[in-house]
This record gives sequence, structure tokens and C-alpha cells, in this order.
Amino acid sequence: MKNNRDLDVLIELMAKLPGLGPRSARRAVLHLIRKRNSLLLPLADMLSNLSETARECLNCGNITTTELCEICNDQDRGNGELCIVEDVSDLWAMERANIFKGRYHVLGGTLSALDAVGPEELRIPKLVHRVLSENITEIILALNATIEGQTTAHYISEELENSVKVTSLAQGVPIGGELDYLDEGTITAALKARRQI
Repeated sequence: MKNNRDLDVLIELMAKLPGLGPRSARRAVLHLIRKRNSLLLPLADMLSNLSETARECLNCGNITTTELCEICNDQDRGNGELCIVEDVSDLWAMERANIFKGRYHVLGGTLSALDAVGPEELRIPKLVHRVLSENITEIILALNATIEGQTTAHYISEELENSVKVTSLAQGVPIGGELDYLDEGTITAALKARRQI
């Protein structure tokens, strides 16, 4: 039956979303159908609208519905600090913390020789241009503590070392973390970054 096929396709599509498997997708679809007027129809309208209007910010790479995102348009955030992140989800995580008051630059990934991802495939040339054309005083590297993230951080710091102050987020034991649950790399980074109390 066509109607059941439509439901199956919707469940398959929902199951492709991060964090949802087939069972969770099925429950979500059933919930949407039960709440058709309050959830399904507004969601369908919003998805249709966003499919037309969502785009990358021309300046930083954030997702927005205008040419420049709210952060890039906020004059108070033009304080000279530029936080470099791998992906938009990292930018949003930083914003949830509500501590950083500068601007961002989304690379769109990390350098990877195995995947043939070089500086040109990322937004590194745009970053260099921003440092030279905007009043940037500090670059904060907020890249994931992976081999690729560290390689990318090293590359960027070498590219910009004579142009601007380059710092990175501290790494190590998270607040509330127990040593028994941490991997060796995290413990090593924490030990190397130790400070006097």
C-alpha cells in the first residue's frame, strides 16, 4: 500500500538522523502523526521553509537564514577574539556555554592526508584573509583533541604565528571526571598541562 510505503520511507529517513535508530525513528514518526496539528504540520512547514532559506554565513560558516549570522552582525562581539572550530555543532556547543563573547570561524572539518583534505578544502584560506583584514588580536583554537584536530591546530598556528596571538583551549581531566574512566591520552594531556595550586 502506498500509504504504508510513505510511512516506511519517513521512518527510514528519520533513522538516518544522528542519535536515532530504526526503533527511535518509528516512535518519533508515530508521535508526530498522533500530534499532527501541534507537531507534524508546523514541523513540515518549518522544514520546507528552512530547505529554501538555510545557508552558511558568508563570514564565519555558521548556519543562518541571512547572509551574515547574528554573531557576525553583533558589533559587541567584534572584540578581536576569533574562536576556530571544526564544525557548526562545535560553535553551537561553545555558545551554549555562554562564556565566549568574540566571533567564530568554522573550518568545515580537519586536515586529513588519508581523506585528501587539505587547507584548500577547509576554510583556512578564508581564515587567513579574516586575520589580515579584520582587527583580530587573538585566535583561539577550539579543535577536537584528535590526531587530525591537533594536526590542523599545528598547521593554523604555523600559518598565523607572525600575524596574531594563537592560543588553544586547555585539555585534560574534565570537571567531575574520574581518572579510572579517562583514556591515557587525556591523562597525559592533563598531566602536561598541570598548574600550581
